[in-house]
Amino acid sequence: MSSSTAARGHSPITEAAPLSLCAREPHVPADRLVAEMVPPPRFDSVRFDTYIPDPNQPSQSEAVQVLSGFAAGLGGAHASGSGKRRWFGGRAKPAVPAGPRGVYLDGGYGVGKTHLLASLWHAAPAAREQKAFGTFVELTNLVGALGFQQTVQTLSGHSLLCIDEFELDDPGDTVLVSTLLGKLVDAGVALAATSNTLPGKLGEGRFAAADFLREIQGLSAHFRPLRIDGEDYRHRGLPEAPAPFSDDQVTRAAYATPDASLDDFPHLLDHLARVHPSRYGALTDGLKAVCLTDVQPVPDQSTALRLVVLADRLYDREVPVLASGLPFDKLFSEEMLRGGYRKKYFRAISRLTALARDAKGLVGE
Repeated sequence: MSSSTAARGHSPITEAAPLSLCAREPHVPADRLVAEMVPPPRFDSVRFDTYIPDPNQPSQSEAVQVLSGFAAGLGGAHASGSGKRRWFGGRAKPAVPAGPRGVYLDGGYGVGKTHLLASLWHAAPAAREQKAFGTFVELTNLVGALGFQQTVQTLSGHSLLCIDEFELDDPGDTVLVSTLLGKLVDAGVALAATSNTLPGKLGEGRFAAADFLREIQGLSAHFRPLRIDGEDYRHRGLPEAPAPFSDDQVTRAAYATPDASLDDFPHLLDHLARVHPSRYGALTDGLKAVCLTDVQPVPDQSTALRLVVLADRLYDREVPVLASGLPFDKLFSEEMLRGGYRKKYFRAISRLTALARDAKGLVGE
């Protein structure tokens, strides 16, 4: 049932009609891709001292100490010059401090790797425009928009590049980004990354530092692997995820909530196939809530991976998700959850569940 059908099937609703993700096909210019390479809203205010280590996982406290020291050691990088970044120009090559110029955060989903990566970005002693933060997908999108050489010139003026969710499961893009990072290291840019696992490397919810270092080829010497153990903090001591609401409750909440969207879930999945994942952030511009009716199992892997990207962008932007139909832990088939992309799917379930908790207050008693 579509959102419009859901609305017509109940008594009249007097509030203004909600927005629709399916009606949006945003265009994102290249300069916006560059300007938005900062921690997303959810991580804009995080710092090392707001990270709450699990007392049962000493590696988490150790990670804070190591990363704090790493940030402090970046003070001399790119210190010369005017301090103003030239997006499309070079800069005199700075002196590069001794020791590893990169750190790799190795750990399962939900242990706070993105929180720590964003905290490192905030703590690095450089002007905001001299630091870049983005996901692996956003970095490859930047290369696609600017071209390889222009991307090298653009990012070479930075003191630090933070890459979240390095996609080891995409060999072509991994080689592309590895080559890019090699050029940036030569220019004196410090690197920090978190990573997804390789297909088939299922383990026990663990990423493999050796896989990461092998896939980024000659950059291994520049990275210090940093292991972070623990369970998903989003479920640590929290109540169970709320059960899905009815179509009527979701529809009425969408009409009653300013700047909320209302879409039928199967239609939204179809729409995502027509919008490049680099635009999913822009797809959510201005939204205060996402309301979905008729949530169903995702039909295939390509659709599932697009949904993962949308879930990441909604989570980054702290957009609550109110839904009817199946609960989010039923989105992906058992076969998908056993496959090479399982960690992505579990991350999406974790994040959508957190956003569903955030949306409970949208439904009136």
